[in-house]
Amino acid sequence: MQDMTDTHSSLSAAAQLLQDLIRCPSVTPIEGGALDLLQARLESLGFLVQRKVFSKPDTPDVENLYARLGTQSPNLCFAGHTDVVPVGDEKEWSSHPFEGEVVDGFMIGRGAVDMKGGIACFIAAVEDHLKANGSVPGSISLLITGDEEGPAVNGTTAILDWLVEGGEIIDACVVGEPTNPNQIGDAIKIGRRGSISGTVEVTGVQGHAAYPHLADNPARGITALVGALLEKPYDSGTKDFQPTNLEVTSIDIGNPAFNVIPSRATARFNIRFNDTWTADTIKQEIEARLDQAAKDPALRPKLNGVARPPVDWSVTYTERPSHVFLTNDEKLIASLSSAVKSVTGAQPELSTGGGTSDARFIKDVCPVVEFGLVGQTMHQVDERVALPDLETLTEIYGKFLTEFFKQEAS
Repeated sequence: MQDMTDTHSSLSAAAQLLQDLIRCPSVTPIEGGALDLLQARLESLGFLVQRKVFSKPDTPDVENLYARLGTQSPNLCFAGHTDVVPVGDEKEWSSHPFEGEVVDGFMIGRGAVDMKGGIACFIAAVEDHLKANGSVPGSISLLITGDEEGPAVNGTTAILDWLVEGGEIIDACVVGEPTNPNQIGDAIKIGRRGSISGTVEVTGVQGHAAYPHLADNPARGITALVGALLEKPYDSGTKDFQPTNLEVTSIDIGNPAFNVIPSRATARFNIRFNDTWTADTIKQEIEARLDQAAKDPALRPKLNGVARPPVDWSVTYTERPSHVFLTNDEKLIASLSSAVKSVTGAQPELSTGGGTSDARFIKDVCPVVEFGLVGQTMHQVDERVALPDLETLTEIYGKFLTEFFKQEAS
């Protein structure tokens, strides 16, 4: 049942801003009015706001925002994205996905937790901090991109390059992704495993299904190679990271005929690797496994008494791997952990689990951690956030600002 008392004016500052942001239909790479809204809000607080559009061939143009309050160091940055994934079948939603309707204490809408909610809470925390303290002994900045959910080419990487070229220094960063699995305070992300995607292709010989000795079915080869990639563990994990895992995400032959042996078969995969490996060494391991399986006679049994040649295979990788990283900045981690415990009473886990985020790019510029809302409904129909969670996260961000600048000053 809908809670009719939760009108826009009765909501907290963070909830009001989130509702306004949800009402901006900013599906990647469309700006949708979200950056316009943030620019006006941040300029009213005294931020210098810059908007940049970046373009690269074969990718959509993307508009981004960088705002800074203050000119002194340290410069504490909050990073996030206003772009959201498509809503899917709108008929499956209980309310309009770009309305931000409040139902039974939850705000429903695309981007509620991933991650317009985090942005709204941080800005509300900055507003509270400025009201209480007037200023900060340093600078606060926001780096907001419009293609985190897309190719991630014309967003964070491009604006970081632009900032570095202009001499801008960011001393520490918090990414407001939804890091908590069950409740606010569960986890702070202090690193991420690396990620590589690729495609294995096996080339066979097309022929008639009744005359297999005149053909070479690539289905046998692709299943042998896939088995080699999947069966043996890559490692048992490390102190800071869970074990490496490779997942085959599709096996494709694309043959419409029942009586034709195909000429090609492919398998796509993604591997998430820990600090046992680098991008180069994990590729070497993948290729060694493929090569061994391709030559293994046990995986290529004779056909009609005739030995078959090794599997003819190749592997191609997506252009840009995500590298494994671990943040060891004690002040940044301690400040955020202290704020979380102060508000929730819980000591957050320092986690490296989950997928990738724009932190994988930011780590090349400054120490970075991630902390945001509960992520259980991100990308789902009826994505939603509990209103009390918005207040809790705002309070945590506020205490974090105090703790961070206090530690930097000490």
